[in-house]
Amino acid sequence: MAESSVRPSSPGGYYEFFAGGGMVRAGLGETWRCLFANDFDPAKAAAYHANWGDAGLRLGDIAGLIAADLPGAADLMWGSFPCQDLSLAGAGAGLGGKRSGTFHDFWSLARALAAEGRAPRIVAVENVCGTLTSHRGRDFEAICRTFADAGYRCGALVINADRFLPQSRPRLFVIGVHEDTAVDPTLMSPLPEGPFHTPALRRAVERLPVALRARMVWWRLPEPETPVAGLASVIEPAPSDVRWHSAAETARLLALMSPRNLAKVEAARRTGERCVGGLYRRTRRDAAGGRIQRAEVRFDIAGCLRTPGGGSSRQTLLVVKGGQVRSRLMSARETARLMGLPDSYRLPGSYSAACHLTGDGVAVPVVRHLAQWLLEPLLAAQARLRRAA
Repeated sequence: MAESSVRPSSPGGYYEFFAGGGMVRAGLGETWRCLFANDFDPAKAAAYHANWGDAGLRLGDIAGLIAADLPGAADLMWGSFPCQDLSLAGAGAGLGGKRSGTFHDFWSLARALAAEGRAPRIVAVENVCGTLTSHRGRDFEAICRTFADAGYRCGALVINADRFLPQSRPRLFVIGVHEDTAVDPTLMSPLPEGPFHTPALRRAVERLPVALRARMVWWRLPEPETPVAGLASVIEPAPSDVRWHSAAETARLLALMSPRNLAKVEAARRTGERCVGGLYRRTRRDAAGGRIQRAEVRFDIAGCLRTPGGGSSRQTLLVVKGGQVRSRLMSARETARLMGLPDSYRLPGSYSAACHLTGDGVAVPVVRHLAQWLLEPLLAAQARLRRAA
């Protein structure tokens, strides 16, 4: 089938895999058209339907899909494939693992589309930064080689959501453009630059074989200019799905803190103002080399949200006001706000399901930034060439 016979007349159609509750869709915005979305989790699919309607989402394993299931031709194919085998908390199976190995199923579909003349102009994948060092860099090399072998020039970016939201959430984005697509030179830099080409990313690219490294590009992405609101901006005054801890429970949390973290709490007390911090329980080494549980707090931003199934997943809030210290779990709505979702977004009724949805998602304003400054300009350049032809 010829590409011109199936490609939409206007740009912005996309396929999204591992779609979850549709956070990528929220970030792309209404000017983009979702042609097809897929996820295997029924609870996430229910949230997707509740917010975006019934059209477009196919529930089921990506391995069971074929190119004929995907309508039309997409300008963008996005895949936030599972991170469990690539994360620091995982078992280290990498792209050979059962969950993160779905990356290969994603690319099987992309290659099948290309064989039909329906190769997406842009392919984007997102995952944890542990991908850069998984299997001593071999998994990152495999991802870059897959793009190259499929006829895509790709570049990688590490974007932390803390540039947009009060949450530390660094993620790796690899974005490839089909070799038949024109690229505006202003969207590329000859050398790595800025905060999104981190030292870890530069080292990972430097480890690539010379021929593969030569096919990589350094995408140019501006820094956001809007100041980030503090953690207190996302706090609900009276959440219904979590309770305040008793004084004894809060005291037990404080007792788990190191002198350094207790000093942070004392400094917050001395301000006399309302200070909100995010607290995690972590296992650390003590002076004798043994393992000890610690409570660590930050009063600037929250730590990275995780799914309830992972270790150290439920983040606690510490609120210091008038010399008093109170604590409670973060509410589901607060986790949604930390992902950039509006309060109009319908969360699952279960607290655990809601936290699983948000902890497994992509920060909405990060997607919007990528769309505004890279994805949309790439498509606009191609549209200009088509009009001139």
